[in-house]
Amino acid sequence: MKRCYGFALVAALLAGATALPAAAAGSNGRASAPPLLLSPDLTEPWVLQLQPGRTRVQPRIATPPAPVRVHRAATGQAATQARPQRSIDPRFLPTTVAYDGPHKAGTIVIDTNERYLYLIEGNGFARRYGVGVGRPGFEWAGTHKVTRKQEWPDWRPPAEMRRRQPNLPTFMKGGPNNPLGARALYLGSTLYRIHGSNEPWTIGHAVSSGCIRMRNEDVIDLYNRVSVGTKVVVI
Repeated sequence: MKRCYGFALVAALLAGATALPAAAAGSNGRASAPPLLLSPDLTEPWVLQLQPGRTRVQPRIATPPAPVRVHRAATGQAATQARPQRSIDPRFLPTTVAYDGPHKAGTIVIDTNERYLYLIEGNGFARRYGVGVGRPGFEWAGTHKVTRKQEWPDWRPPAEMRRRQPNLPTFMKGGPNNPLGARALYLGSTLYRIHGSNEPWTIGHAVSSGCIRMRNEDVIDLYNRVSVGTKVVVI
């Protein structure tokens, strides 16, 4: 009798039944514990729950998983405004090179065509820096001396420059936003300087009104290596 009941229970399950006959009683006359069955798709555990007068099948509800936070890339206006940072061509970074020219140790030589500044060190070597030079119409050449050195120099655009660019200020205090950058070496009695820049990506290009511009870290390095009276040859 028990064997027939078990067979009927399995057959009803496989047929997709949702109601079963009353549970068999145990030897003590009480209903036995509900058996664990499988749902018709054979994947989700169901529980046979017994209540007075009827039997029903109810799915066992699993606790839903915690939500997963997904970090998405910025979109919209913020992403549109993002721009890759401009950088200098690696060949214009400072390096030490062989030198067999005629100039003595301690001389600054600036090759405006190649966009390099050389500080002659002697013993067949020179320290080389990339520079920005005068744009077409503002090129020049000559020999001068460093007549003054200045940290974080103020800027007073000359009158002819302000005539070309009326939006320029008459005076700008030295600082990170100043076009002269972190250091300046003044050349003779001219308006030209070797100076830093707040636009380092322009190094290696013909962009200035005649001044020789360098990266701020490079002009600081040069500034610390030379003194007033240093000879400067621009070719």
